Amino acid sequence: MASILSVGQSALAAAQAGLVTTGHNIANASTPGYSRQVVVQSSAGSQNTGAGYIGKGANVTDVKRIYNELLAGQVRSAQSAQMQSQTYYSQISMIDNVLADTAGGVSPALQDFFKGIQSLASNVNVPGARQSALSSAEALAARFQSLDGQLREQKQSLNGQISASVDTINAYATQIAKLNDAIEKAMGNNEGKAPNDLLDQRDHAISELSKEVKVDVVKQGNSYNVFIGNGQPLVVGAKPQQLAINPSATDQSRIGIGYQSVGGELVPLDEALFTGGKLGGLFAFRSSTLDVAQNSLGRVAVGLAMTFNAQHKLGQDQAGALGGDFFVAGAPRVDANIRNDQTLPVGAVDATITDPSKLTTSDYKVAYDGTDYTVTRLADNKEMYKAGTFPEGVEIDGVTLSEASPITTAGDEFIVRPTVDGAKNFAVAIKDISKIAAGVPLRTSASTENTGSGKISIGSLTSTTAAGMNMTIAYEAGPPGSFTGFDSTADVVVTSATGTETTYPAGTANIPYTDGDTFATGGFSFTITGTPSDGDEFSVSPNTGGVGDTRNAVLLGALQTTNTLGDKSATYQGAYAQLVSMVGNKTREMEVTSRAESAYLEQAVTTHEAESGVNLDEEATNLLRYQQAYQAAAKVMQTAGTLFDTLLSIGN
Repeated sequence: MASILSVGQSALAAAQAGLVTTGHNIANASTPGYSRQVVVQSSAGSQNTGAGYIGKGANVTDVKRIYNELLAGQVRSAQSAQMQSQTYYSQISMIDNVLADTAGGVSPALQDFFKGIQSLASNVNVPGARQSALSSAEALAARFQSLDGQLREQKQSLNGQISASVDTINAYATQIAKLNDAIEKAMGNNEGKAPNDLLDQRDHAISELSKEVKVDVVKQGNSYNVFIGNGQPLVVGAKPQQLAINPSATDQSRIGIGYQSVGGELVPLDEALFTGGKLGGLFAFRSSTLDVAQNSLGRVAVGLAMTFNAQHKLGQDQAGALGGDFFVAGAPRVDANIRNDQTLPVGAVDATITDPSKLTTSDYKVAYDGTDYTVTRLADNKEMYKAGTFPEGVEIDGVTLSEASPITTAGDEFIVRPTVDGAKNFAVAIKDISKIAAGVPLRTSASTENTGSGKISIGSLTSTTAAGMNMTIAYEAGPPGSFTGFDSTADVVVTSATGTETTYPAGTANIPYTDGDTFATGGFSFTITGTPSDGDEFSVSPNTGGVGDTRNAVLLGALQTTNTLGDKSATYQGAYAQLVSMVGNKTREMEVTSRAESAYLEQAVTTHEAESGVNLDEEATNLLRYQQAYQAAAKVMQTAGTLFDTLLSIGN
C-alpha cells in the first residue's frame, strides 16, 4: 500500500506544480517582460520486485522559463533603433513646421522687406514710403530673432531631456546590478535552479534600458555585464557605473555626458558614442540638424546684413552724407576650452567675417599642439590650415582669424562659431528715415556740345573712400579711339562688354575705348556706350542736392535676386530655401525610417512573444489537463486507502 500511496503522492505533487505554474502564467499574462514557465517532470525510477521493475512515480525536476536570448536580443536592437528614429522625428518635426511656415517663416518677411525697398525706389521723397521700408526691416529682424529664439528654446529642452535620460539610464543600471546580485545568490542557494521571475525582471530592465541607449550584453556566470557606446561598462556584475551630466568644455550651455571613473573623476564622453535609443536620437538630432539649422539661419542673417550694408554705405542719404550700416550684423563667437591654460596672459582668438559669400554652416576648431596651429572645419573634419605659425589674417571660408593674445600652451583649443549668433543679433541699425541712403553720391553727364552718339551711364560708387569725382574725360578719335583726362592718382580698370578686364596704371594718358566699356577708378565706375565724336566730353562730379536720387535704392532692391551667399551661388531666399529643404527632407526621411523601424520592432516582438509569451488558450488547456491529472492522482491515493482499509478489515 505504501508503494501505491507514494506513486499517487508524487503524481499529486506533479499535478499540483503544474496547476500552480499554469496559474502563475495566467496571472502574469499582462506583466511586462514576463516569460512563460513550464514544469519539467522526470520519472522517479522503478524498483526491481523480482517479477520486474515497477515504477515509483514522478519527480518535478525544474520549473523552466521559456526564453530565447537571440530573439530577445533582436527585440532590444529593434527597440533602440526605433526609439532613436522616433525621437529624432518628433524633434525635427517641430523645427520643420516653424521654418516652413508660410506665415511665420523668414521667406514672407524677406519678400515684404524688399517690397518696401522697391516701393522706396519709386517714392524716395515720401516719408511714408521710407517709414514703410524701415518698418518692414524691423519686422524682418524680429522674424530672424523669433526663429532663433525658438531654436535656442529647443536646445534648452534637449538639455532637460538628455538629463532625464541619463537619470533613467543610471536607475536601470542600479536595478540591473542589484538583480545580478540577487540572481547569483538565489542560484547559489538553490543548487543552480533558476529564479525565473528575477531573470524576467533583469531582462525587462535591460530591454527598457535599450530604449534609452543601445546596449551590448555579455553573460558572465549568472550575471549580465552591460556595455554602452564603444565598450564603456555600465554594469559589471553587481557594480553599476554611473553616468553624469557634463557641460561642454567649449559651451557651458550645451550639456554632454561624462563617465564617473573609479577615482571619482568625470571623464567626458563623445556624444557620437551614444547611438540608438532616445539618447542617441537626441544627440543625433542636435548635432546633425539643430546645430546646422541655427548656423544656416544665422548665415542668411549675417550675409543679408553685411551685403546690404556694403551697398547701403555706397549710397547717399537725404542730408547728402554717405550711408552707414543699415543692419547690425552678428559677429562670430569664439569659445575657449575651459581646460585651456589660465596662466596670464591667457591665449585668445578673434574672428572677423571678411567675405559673407564664402560662409558655410560649420563651426571651426583652432588648436595648438605645442608645435603647429591647426584649424579644422568640424562639419566634415577637414583640416583647413596647419603650420608652425598662427593663421594671422588668413581667411578660411570667409572668416579671418587673428591672435588676440599669444597662444603658447600646448593643448589649448578654441571653437569659432561664425554664424551661430547671426540671427539672434540681427537688428536694424538706423532709426531715422532720412538716413536711408537711396541716392548715389556722384553725377555723370555728357557735354551739351557733344556731337557723337556716345552716352554715359548714371554711374555708381564702388568704395566709400571714393576720390577724384570731379573729373572730365575727353574722347580722341583713333586710331584707336581713346579717352584722356582720368584722375592721375588712381588706376583705371576697363571691363569690356564681353567681360575682358584691363588695368591701366594711374596717369595713363590715352585709354582705349570700345562700345560698352565700363571704367572703374577712384572708388566709382560708369559705362560709356555708342560712338563719341572727336573732342566729346563726359563729366563725373559729386551729387549735391540729390534728395530725389533713387539709384542706390534700385541697387539695394536688386540684391533680392543677386547670388550673394554660398560662394555666390544662392540668393538670400535661395539660401533660406536650402535650409527649409534640408530640414524638410530630413523630416521626411526620419518619418519613413521611424515607420520602418516600428514595423520591424513589431515583427521582432511578435516573434519573441510567440515563443516566450503567455497564450491564455494554451494555458486554459494546460489548466484542464493538470486538473484532470490532479483528480486522477487523488483517485490513486483514494484507491490505496480503500485497499488498506480492506486489508485491515480482513484482520478483524
